[in-house]
Order: sequence, then C-alpha cells, then structure tokens
Amino acid sequence: MQWDSDSEESGDEEGFGGGRGGGVVPFPVEGIVAPAAPYGLVVTDALEADQPIIYCNSVFEVVTGYRADEVLGRNCRFLQCRGPSAKTRHRMVDSTVVAEIRRCLVDGKEFQGELLNFRKDGSPMMNRLRLTPIFGDDEAITHVIGMQFFSEANIYMGPLPTIPITIDRFRSSFTSAQPTRAAGRNFYHGSCGLFQLSDEVLSLMILSRLTPRDLAAVSSVCRHLCKLTKNEDLWRMVCQNEWGSETTRVLETVPVAKRLGWGQSARELTTLEAAAWQKLTVGGPMEPSRCNFSACAVGNKVFLFGGEGVDMQPMNDLFVLDLNSSHPEWQHLKVSMPPPGRWGHTLSCVNGSNLVVFGGCGIHGLLNDVFILDLDSTMPAWQEIFGLGPPPPRSWHSSCTLDGTKLIVSGGCDNSGVLLGDTFLLDLSIEKPSWREIPVAWTPPSRLGATLSVYGGKKILMFGGLAKSGTLRFRSSDVYTMDMSEEAPHWSCVTGSEMPGAVNPGGVAPPPRLDHVAFSLPGGRILIFGGSVSGLQSSTQLYLLDPSEETPTWKILDVPGRPPRFAWGHSTCVVGGTRAIVLGGQTGEDWMLNDLHELSLTSYVN
Repeated sequence: MQWDSDSEESGDEEGFGGGRGGGVVPFPVEGIVAPAAPYGLVVTDALEADQPIIYCNSVFEVVTGYRADEVLGRNCRFLQCRGPSAKTRHRMVDSTVVAEIRRCLVDGKEFQGELLNFRKDGSPMMNRLRLTPIFGDDEAITHVIGMQFFSEANIYMGPLPTIPITIDRFRSSFTSAQPTRAAGRNFYHGSCGLFQLSDEVLSLMILSRLTPRDLAAVSSVCRHLCKLTKNEDLWRMVCQNEWGSETTRVLETVPVAKRLGWGQSARELTTLEAAAWQKLTVGGPMEPSRCNFSACAVGNKVFLFGGEGVDMQPMNDLFVLDLNSSHPEWQHLKVSMPPPGRWGHTLSCVNGSNLVVFGGCGIHGLLNDVFILDLDSTMPAWQEIFGLGPPPPRSWHSSCTLDGTKLIVSGGCDNSGVLLGDTFLLDLSIEKPSWREIPVAWTPPSRLGATLSVYGGKKILMFGGLAKSGTLRFRSSDVYTMDMSEEAPHWSCVTGSEMPGAVNPGGVAPPPRLDHVAFSLPGGRILIFGGSVSGLQSSTQLYLLDPSEETPTWKILDVPGRPPRFAWGHSTCVVGGTRAIVLGGQTGEDWMLNDLHELSLTSYVN
C-alpha cells in the first residue's frame, strides 16, 4: 500500500477524489457511504499493483474536471499534482497527511482528514477525505472506498506552470506543409500543425495559458480560433490564471459580471474602456451624523462602522447598505457586544464573511484592539481577539488583507502624534492568532494616511500619506512594494526620495496626498484617486500604475460621468472587484451619506 512518494509514477501517494459512473463497483456500498450532501466517490483495487481506480462517480468528474476514462486504471495520487502535465506532488500538499493516510491503510483503519488537491485546470481545492478499507474473506484488504467533500482552497497559486512541449512533436506536424514558389514568394499548402491538435488540447494546453489581451488578439487570426475563443469556460480559465482564483470567485458573485460573461468582463476590466462615474441616492437614516468612519464591502453589501460624532464623540454602531436591492437604503444592525467607540480605525473583511475592526481613537485615547464579527452567524456578536504581541496603539494607519485570512497593519500615529513606520501581520486563520512584526532592514519614512494595496496575490504596495522628512512632514507620492511570499520580505522602492537610487516611474505621477483611495484591479494594477492634496482640497483625477511592469508608468484614466467632489480613503470601498463606492462628500465638516458615487469598471447590462 504505497501512498507517500513525490512521484506520480512511483505509486506511493494519495489524492482521492471521485468521478462519475465509470467502472463497476464489485460490492455494494450502501451503508458505507450515505451522506446527504453531494460527494465525490472513487473505489480502488487494493489487490492490484499501484491500487488503480476501478470506479468513480459523476460528482468527481464535475468537480475535478477529469473524465472517468482519464482516471480509471490510475492511482489517485494524480490529484496532488497541479495539472495533467505535472508528474510530482505539489510542494504545498501536506506530506504528513499523506503519511497518516498510508499508516491507516497499512493498519486497516479508516482515515478522515483534509488534503490539498488540484483540478484538471490546475486550480486548488481542499478535499475533506474519508477512506474506508474493504476486507475480503481472508481478512485482507481488497478495495478502498474514497469519499471526498470538495471545497475551494483559499490559496493563490499564481499562473499555471508552463507545459513542456518538445520541438520534435510539432516538427512532425508541419512535415506535410511544403512551400511552393509563386511571384518570388513562398506559399505553404497543407494544414497548419496547430490545428492538427484537438480543440480540447488546443484550448486547455495552449489558449488557456494566454493573457486576456493575447487571447483577444488570437481570436482575430482565423474563423476557427475565433470560434474557440468564444467559449466561456476558456475565458474563465484565462481570467483565473491571470487574476488568481480568489478574484475569479469574487467576480462570479457579481450580477453584472455574470450577465456580461467572462470574455466581455475580461476585455472591459483589462482595457477599462467602459469605466464611468455615476451618482446614486440611497434611503435610510444614518443617525447620528458622523465623519472619520471606516467602511468595507462584503459581497455586494457595504458595511460602515463607528466614526466621529458630534463633539468628537467616538461611535461604535454598525450600518449596512445592500447594493443588490432595487431600492438600497442604510439599515442599522443591532449586534451584541460591540467594540468601544472609535474613529480613525480600519474595517476589513476576512474569510469572505467576517468583519475585522482594528485600532483607532477612542474616548480614552488610541487603541490597538481587534474585534471580529461573523456575519454568517445566526446571532452575530462582536468577539475580541486577544492576539499576542499586538502593535502599539495607533490611528490613521493603513491596512489590507492577504489571502483573505491575514490582516496587515502599517504606519499611523501614536498618542503623542509621532508617526509610525512599522508593519505587523495577524493570521486570523489559526485557532490562537498572534501578531508578528515583519522585520526589515530598511523601512520607508514613517507616515499616516497612506494606503496599502494587494497585487499579484502576495505583494503589497504602499502609496502616499503624510510622511516624515527629518523634522518636517510632507504629503508624499512615493511608492513602495513588499513581496510577502519571500522568506525574508523587504521593502522595495519604486519611487521615493529617501531610498538611494530611487527613480520616478514614467508618465504623470499623482500629486502628493494623504487619506486618498487606492484599490487593486484584476491583473495587479493599482488605481489611485481622491484624498487631501492641499488643505481640504481633494482630487478625483484617476491615476493607474502597474507595479509589475519592468518600468512602471503612471497613466491618467479619463472617465466620463459625474465624479464626487471629494473622496477620502476610509469612506470608500471596492464592491465585487468591479466598482468603487464613494460614501458622501466632505466640505469641511459635513458628510452626506445618502449621496453615493460609484465608479463602475464594467458596463451595465439590463
């Protein structure tokens, strides 16, 4: 019973997942498998070498993307390899779980646990696995039943690995095409070697590896490629490879993106040709009035927490605005055990449905506490998280979420008004979260009112803020990045006066500012607008930067419609990855929270 090798060919690892009614089960399985929810099911022959699959059900085929005729006769370990071309277990698959599976099967015991698996298109998924050995008359194990309950793995894997294709393979396909001379030019007769591949291979192995721009260009080559590139499943794979599975899952929940389809959504989110401003008026009272609150989006709902009320009163109430409603209006959510009132804090979303409040200024000074609210709970209640080693108390800091489970906090100011330049990470996916300061040899100048944005899955970008320069403080337009996937993350300077050798990106850079808005577009580009440019003035000119370019270049995005007069960071959030909502406007002290402005990145389809 071999289950723990790194080689797909050596016959010693695990990865049970089901398929459809392929093969014949040599014994009844009633009573062994009877859950209510759909599940993948496979049966292997334990008496044969390498324990080949002899049966798989339809759920397995639908979820994994492999047909029954592709898995029958194979060992289940291929689900641990990322894509059909991979021959070794992916490094992120937990080898200790694989070893435990092997031990249970050798001992003739049932196994239950979770393991990372991969679909045929290379996307990750978690497999909640149950393996049951079946014994023959002589007490020897004859078969193993594998039940799988699949769920999405909240892991950014990056683009799929390139499939190695030898030149000889393609050279042979071109041998039938011989050139002939006519009017001094060569003309080739015969079929193109590319089209000697099946449509499935051409789509899955070649076209799906392209970027959205390249796939759009390929569609104009000929009628056959144009027909292939109209496939929505192909466009979904291209978008997922380019943007990551997390962004793709978010877009699947957006009604407008669903109606547009993947092909049109990819075009509009890449070119931004359909971007436009519009003003929205929503109902519902927002009382008492406030400023310096924080907002974030969960699905298509906007949540607003706390803020500064009359006479600088810190507030701790929670409001929600459902933008999917035909007549959106603010609703006050009565939630038990609320955090202390505060302003200048951050509100974030983790795990898809949990609100996280950190820091800010309360009635007794600055805070460094963390509160979480599970919106899926039948009786939602705020819960304080007592993480070890918290950052010093602060307000007007920057924050973002990584992998949907980790909160990153940077900068801000302390009780005495001193600007901070540290960066902390809190992993909320573990049972007992603890803070960890990210040690770096060099940090950007301390600042408040900057923004942190995530791009490329694991990278963060800091822009702007009120930064320290010697004994003075200036508005900044500096850009710094950090790759959190590195073993020893460090700040890199895209542009900044404090870093030796730093240069400005090309194009027209945004004027220095703080309390502005920054958010990531699919594909890793960063959009900047709003904030305090000078005094209480606020610029809503849109600036675009792709930090992954060899030479990043600022671009001004000219967007039609009616933009807000003012846009401030904590009053703005991104909904569904396709639109930014600006809450109200500020003229000194007055906020109008029933007047919203929306920057839509895709066109509307009725």
